[in-house]
Amino acid sequence: MADPKGFLTTGREVARTRPAEERVKDWNEVYVPGSLLPIISKQAGRCMDCGIPFCHNGCPLGNLIPEWNDYAYREDWTAASERLHATNNFPEFTGRLCPAPCESACVLAINQPAVTIKNVEVSIIDKAWDSGDVTPQPPERLSGKTVAVIGSGPAGLAAAQQLTRAGHTVAVYERADRIGGLLRYGIPEFKMEKSHINRRIEQMRAEGTKFRTEIEIGRDIDAAKLRKRYDAVVIAAGATVSRDLPVPGRELNGVHFAMEYLPLSNKVQEGDLTVSPISAEGKHVVVIGGGDTGADCVGTAHRQGAASVTQLEIMPKPGDARAAHQPWPTFPMLYKVTSAHEEGGERVYSVSTTHFEGDEDGNVQFLHLVEVEFKGGKLEQKPGTERKIPAQLVTLAMGFTGTDQENGLVEQFGLELDERGNIARDADFATNVPGVYVAGDAGRGQSLIVWAIAEGRSAARGVDRMLTGASDLPAPIRPTDRALTV
Repeated sequence: MADPKGFLTTGREVARTRPAEERVKDWNEVYVPGSLLPIISKQAGRCMDCGIPFCHNGCPLGNLIPEWNDYAYREDWTAASERLHATNNFPEFTGRLCPAPCESACVLAINQPAVTIKNVEVSIIDKAWDSGDVTPQPPERLSGKTVAVIGSGPAGLAAAQQLTRAGHTVAVYERADRIGGLLRYGIPEFKMEKSHINRRIEQMRAEGTKFRTEIEIGRDIDAAKLRKRYDAVVIAAGATVSRDLPVPGRELNGVHFAMEYLPLSNKVQEGDLTVSPISAEGKHVVVIGGGDTGADCVGTAHRQGAASVTQLEIMPKPGDARAAHQPWPTFPMLYKVTSAHEEGGERVYSVSTTHFEGDEDGNVQFLHLVEVEFKGGKLEQKPGTERKIPAQLVTLAMGFTGTDQENGLVEQFGLELDERGNIARDADFATNVPGVYVAGDAGRGQSLIVWAIAEGRSAARGVDRMLTGASDLPAPIRPTDRALTV
């Protein structure tokens, strides 16, 4: 145990955010720079170094949390970084973006505030980058085998880095103009500045990974031809098909998927655009969907100068404390106030959109909704609760339904799908096509960044074993593993 009295004498402290009225004027990360280091060693000392650390069960990566907490408490940042990287290729991503199921599973969280695991993680990796502890790790020798990775999100990047370090020649294909997948064009700058992606990509380049942008497998290159060119292929294309809302007025101008809206604001930050073609400036904005993507739309609308922002959620408002049917160490559904919600706007629960209303030019002007409730396990509308709210920009942030099948990738490879529309795979993450593997949301369905990285690492082991007959690469999860929930 780092500090035998840590959790008894030290309360939970988290990273400080900049004042809301200040941060909505820029796109920098919301946290006060450097605010963690003065407090993080004591926070790491709250870890009890449990005999059975359930935080391991909460994290699919199997992060060695008590070990790097101990090193952080002792301010041995080099050792802490080594233990952190032993299980996670990209802790600077997870430390900023993961909802921290490890903290929900923290033993201390049974009756006290959990250890700030996520804050400790991001402190360690930021310190490691600043001190030069993060360096390229090229392989000692090459295997002579080649691997194509389709998709450069967290699953694809993790698989590519693992396979490159194992000695294989790896090329990552990305259909966008920059590497990073949804990390690049789905996550706003204020949640994670893209400099973190850029320097990790440079590390991977120095290790030998090749990157090919603006190439969509299925459209620009026939998938079957790609398979013949490489000894193995890893599909990490994500679950990019957005869930639609088929109600009257959906065709009106100003109703967009979140993944049509968010990437454009990132393009502005990259310098590709002066202003976003889909802007919230001066408009009444409605975000449909209460999850993290919806919150990203809320924060983006604030920074673009929206007149008002309303976020709608069909489910009831969660409670502030664990419900009895969601006991520790499961990941509970709790009411969460993100940095975007702190900045303003209204959140409305237990409502469903009935239709959109437009003006004579075909532009959306109002959203009609009705209150709903669950009765007998079914969702029913409450009579007499219909109303309309101003809506000049609507973003649909209701999740994703599966991997893209319109670009030809699935058909050209001849891939089998499971009952949920994801690409089917066996225990080694291999598809029905010899030499073709799948990792991340394309095989699992929409999930968290920690699951994506864990999938990439596990699929890399399957590929390495197929290519060489054996593998020393770690495989933290099986394709059938699921999050610890109720």
